[in-house]
Amino acid sequence: MTLDDGDDAPTVTAPTQDGKAVSLEFEEPTVLYFYPKDDTPGCTVEANQFQRERESYREAGVDVYGVSVDDVDSHASFCESEGLEFDLLADPDGEVAEAFDVDRRDSGVTARTTFFLADGEVKAVYENVDPDGHAREVLFDALDDGLVTLPE
Repeated sequence: MTLDDGDDAPTVTAPTQDGKAVSLEFEEPTVLYFYPKDDTPGCTVEANQFQRERESYREAGVDVYGVSVDDVDSHASFCESEGLEFDLLADPDGEVAEAFDVDRRDSGVTARTTFFLADGEVKAVYENVDPDGHAREVLFDALDDGLVTLPE
């Protein structure tokens, strides 16, 4: 079962598209979205919409990371082709997905699931995500719930 609101956020370490390992403890507001595969239609829509909302997330003090089972090279290519300026975490062994109890399909790809994390805990979970409009939905929910604010 996927982690739920109020659960402690696991600490995870994974390489970005640049091959640099990052360790995340999720003390600061963070969106961690799991998606099935680079360069597929739904995943491209979702990534492009997070990119489009990137400045609003930044103004609200929220970090955004995408996670899939693709490797560093695939992520680097995807970021380059789509102009993504946020980090994608490579999780080819599914360790990050396992830490968050995200379902993996028979093919090994993760179910489309998003977490909003802050203060070391899960604040919101989105499962069976529709990629179109999701980036804005998560940001608006975080603002509505008082998890973050935008500067005046």
